[in-house]
Amino acid sequence: MADDGIRAAGAADVAAVKAVTDAAYHPYIERIGVVPVPMEADHAANVAAGKVFVTGDPVIGLVVLEERDDHLFLDSIAVHPDAHGTGVGRRLLGFVEARARALGLPEVRLYTNAMMWENQKIYPKFGYEVVERRVDGPYDRVHYRKRLD
Repeated sequence: MADDGIRAAGAADVAAVKAVTDAAYHPYIERIGVVPVPMEADHAANVAAGKVFVTGDPVIGLVVLEERDDHLFLDSIAVHPDAHGTGVGRRLLGFVEARARALGLPEVRLYTNAMMWENQKIYPKFGYEVVERRVDGPYDRVHYRKRLD
């Protein structure tokens, strides 16, 4: 699987993972009225569990992945605002799909907050389809999937 400069995060990356996640999601706090879930994640635990993959030195982008029985769940994707428009997000999404294929999983699933309308324009461009919209506590989420067959 081509990694395109993307590697598993290590313990030394935890501070950078938190910093990039916070920078990427902070602008949404006011819009959605709550702190986005990725900002409250236990980054050290996710890194230790092998769920986090990063790119850049220093880190400018990352994904948090969870292997499920029938799909790969993209729990979070974050690109530092200074790197927006440079193809980092596209490379990360390509990595996610390659990882799912390497694991023998037929699809990638993710969700985004309904108030993060920028994401709702991006994911369909990469072949993701809306599966449902569901409210989970204070979060109004749009669920997506991309079949890899």
